[in-house]
Amino acid sequence: MYYTIRFTIFLAAAAVLSAQDRFDMVVRNDFFAGFAGNREALDRGMKKCEEILAANPKHAEAMVWHGSGEFFISGEAARDHDYIKAMELSQRGLDEMASAVALEPDNVAVRIPRGATLLAASRVIEGEQGRELLTTGLVDYERVYAKQQSYFDTLSTHARAELLFGLGEGYMRSGDQARAREWFEKLIAMGPSGHLDQAKAYLATGELKVQGIGCAGCHVANK
Repeated sequence: MYYTIRFTIFLAAAAVLSAQDRFDMVVRNDFFAGFAGNREALDRGMKKCEEILAANPKHAEAMVWHGSGEFFISGEAARDHDYIKAMELSQRGLDEMASAVALEPDNVAVRIPRGATLLAASRVIEGEQGRELLTTGLVDYERVYAKQQSYFDTLSTHARAELLFGLGEGYMRSGDQARAREWFEKLIAMGPSGHLDQAKAYLATGELKVQGIGCAGCHVANK
């Protein structure tokens, strides 16, 4: 079964590249507005990606953003009961994001957009597909954490908290409460952050209220 997906994107790394060097700065505002319901903005973001891909078909960052857009649009098609189109777009988007990761598996600016997209989608897609999306999203976030571990403490509080919270919340939903506790303990050890109270509540009660986890921008650290 397919659902209309209103993504809450919580992208979790820190901005260390200059704005002019970051591809996400070119498209992120259009995509975030599009994910919030502004189809004109989403079309604009998709077109920017398509123009770049026409010149360089192996531009992994443009590819992963474009794939996330196709995956999102599949939810809109499902809402309109066009399930054949929804399935085609969903698979095409997943394949495009997977191709981007295959091209640049250690690029945080590729792993984070796919991971954030899949973790968000896994909250509303049920069954085996939802579990697969959740698993892949967690793999992406774990890969980012491993890459950033040597300098993780130098990243912004916001960046670290978003990544750790995404991992904790994802493992909680996967049913692996032990792993969830590990990530939430790391989050609490950081000190004050936007997710501190949620992490403490989970460790105290085993329950987590997911709210207010939106991020205003795409933060990319790729040392």
